[in-house]
Amino acid sequence: MSTPTPPAETETALARRFRLDLNTGTTATPVWSLVPGVQEFAPKVEPTQQKSTTYDDEGWADSTVTELAWSIETKLAHRCHPETGLFNAAQERLRLASENFGTASRVHVRYYDRTGRPEAYEGFALVTWEPDGGAADDLDTVKVTLTGKGPRKTIANPVAPPAGGGTLALAAPDKILKEAA
Repeated sequence: MSTPTPPAETETALARRFRLDLNTGTTATPVWSLVPGVQEFAPKVEPTQQKSTTYDDEGWADSTVTELAWSIETKLAHRCHPETGLFNAAQERLRLASENFGTASRVHVRYYDRTGRPEAYEGFALVTWEPDGGAADDLDTVKVTLTGKGPRKTIANPVAPPAGGGTLALAAPDKILKEAA
């Protein structure tokens, strides 16, 4: 019996690696806005499994995945402008969607690894907005649940480095000031 080679991946990834964006434009022309104040972030994909056991399985149970459902549970620090007191526009759009019906209750979101790793997704979701409340000395935080409406699609990470590396040249009209690999 051989001993497996120890993995080279010895560092633990940080939970704060994800970034959440909300489309404040249209589906045809998206305008992605950061959802600020994320304190907790838990994306999930839950399978529905149906029993598919037959006599051929000789007494062993068998199941088949028949449906997938995705969601995101996040806790937000409720952000407002320091001078006007107006709430952040992306957070406000989430709140308003939670109080509507039909297409007005649906939001277009994407989330991705902020360091550029390939994990990145987008989809449409329904919103649940639940303020945490609290004592007089507590911060205003909100539990937001995004429940997928249709597929969660894998996308290219918008902050990933360009494919193939390459060189970025910062140039003045007649000379290169700095070249970075």
